[in-house]
Amino acid sequence: MQPRFVIVPAVPIEKESFRVGSRYYAATVCGGFDIYDNLAKERLKPSYPNRTDAEVQCQRMNTKLEAR
Repeated sequence: MQPRFVIVPAVPIEKESFRVGSRYYAATVCGGFDIYDNLAKERLKPSYPNRTDAEVQCQRMNTKLEAR
């Protein structure tokens, strides 16, 4: 069975954009990691800066759900 809460990469944050010819390019930085709720089909906030923090919180949420 798939766990309810899983870790997904956050949406990248646009740092700067520049134009070369007729194309635009955006330099992005990693936005961190989000927790995704498979039941509600939505990303939960807040975002976590590194995967370890997100994994700890995700595991807590899944364990808390199983304890019910």
